[in-house]
Amino acid sequence: MDRDIGILIKRLRKSKKMTLKEVSEKTNLSISFLSQVERSLCSITLHSLRKISEALGVSPSYFFPDTIQMDRDMIRRGTHKQSEHQSSFIYSDLSGNVSNPLFVPILVTLLPGDKRETPFSHEGQEFIYVTEGTLTIILDSTEYDLFPGDSIHMDSTRPHNWFNKTSKPTNFIFVSSTTPRELSN
Repeated sequence: MDRDIGILIKRLRKSKKMTLKEVSEKTNLSISFLSQVERSLCSITLHSLRKISEALGVSPSYFFPDTIQMDRDMIRRGTHKQSEHQSSFIYSDLSGNVSNPLFVPILVTLLPGDKRETPFSHEGQEFIYVTEGTLTIILDSTEYDLFPGDSIHMDSTRPHNWFNKTSKPTNFIFVSSTTPRELSN
């Protein structure tokens, strides 16, 4: 079974009889970018994959089908299917096939020198827990180094970015909410 994300996105989009234009309008991603992703000509960020998943009405875990459903809970076995693109950004979706997830946990590996070019922001919250290596986070123009065992929980509307400026891989658990949690009294 072909597990290439671009091919899976295209198959799902076509099965839902959606055009690239329709997906573009729902995600605010360009038609040319979506086309390149479907043809595996460029890499995709976790944020863009989540937008595409929402537009196509599936959980991001749809693109990582190695989950076991037991009643309402999901169990994910230790051998994760990874997605590696032309960049040095590798990730495994750990969420299972839960419909309308409130958060999306992902195991991320940043190879040496991997860096997002500019800070970005979006709705929701993010939690990062470093398991190996050093992760550099930029939050509101301030740089922080996180080491194994360190974590950060932040409001995603604040401009942020992360990268690996070391010579060794960095691994971390990344959990993002799809929308900000509302507190009730």
